[in-house]
Amino acid sequence: MTTFPTQIDLTAPVVVRLSIEIAAPLERVWQLHTDVNRWADWQTDIATAVTDAPLAPGVSFRWTTHHLDIVSTVYAVEPPQRILWGGPAHGITGIHQWTFEQAGGITTVRTEDSWAGEPVLTDIDGMRKALTASLEAWLDRLKATAEGLQPSPTTPTS
Repeated sequence: MTTFPTQIDLTAPVVVRLSIEIAAPLERVWQLHTDVNRWADWQTDIATAVTDAPLAPGVSFRWTTHHLDIVSTVYAVEPPQRILWGGPAHGITGIHQWTFEQAGGITTVRTEDSWAGEPVLTDIDGMRKALTASLEAWLDRLKATAEGLQPSPTTPTS
């Protein structure tokens, strides 16, 4: 039996934690975030994203972002509160945890991400900035789409 990580790698050289409040129901936000096959519809940084099975531990999905082809594996999924995925891509081992919590009409989305590997060690600050910018854009586009606004690649990040 395969053993998967249960959280991000807290010892990784790059760890980024961000959150955003979205004025939309938890179920809508969860559905947008976990419908991998539709990511490219609202995530302007994602060219393609494909999964052939419902997201569950051990299921892999393929996606392309910033000209990088990535295969990620789902490590844990607890609908609609948490999803954890990761895997190696171009020498970087990334682990991405997303949690979702609703209070009133607001859904708070938190992401925690870790990056490790030789490319990260060569430019820790640059990699941290790149990961932060990518996650800020992801969260901003998730918010815009869930709230019924049109995502824009020129939308400033928070």
